[in-house]
Amino acid sequence: MTKIYDGKGLILGRLASLVAKDALLGEEVKVINCDKIVISGRKENTVAREKQRRDRKGYPLKSAKFSRLPDRFVRRTIRGMLPWKQERGKTAFKRIMCYIGVPGELSGKETIAPEQASAKKLPTLKYTTIGETCKSLGGKQ
Repeated sequence: MTKIYDGKGLILGRLASLVAKDALLGEEVKVINCDKIVISGRKENTVAREKQRRDRKGYPLKSAKFSRLPDRFVRRTIRGMLPWKQERGKTAFKRIMCYIGVPGELSGKETIAPEQASAKKLPTLKYTTIGETCKSLGGKQ
């Protein structure tokens, strides 16, 4: 059974927790429209936080790698909600795939847009998409 989440207008953290839970339960999970997923807060603060996170590194060959592509950005966030150093977390992480836009093999299939992760629940209108954040960090997408 494959679950396909449509990330358009969903909050990143809430979506990531749902995807991680499904993957730990043994389901194949695909997330489409990763560039349209929302991060709450002011855009300047979000970009500054990600820049600081990227610059906080020691020895470059052994330090953490942060991608500037929206699909890998989302996948990395989901990884943070898995016990990925343990075997069950590694296998769950392999069951997760993220895509920019909608790939051809998934177009026309039924997608899930959970109501509890919707950006309409945000108390303010201050948010930015992952596509904009990655572009501000120097990504090509």
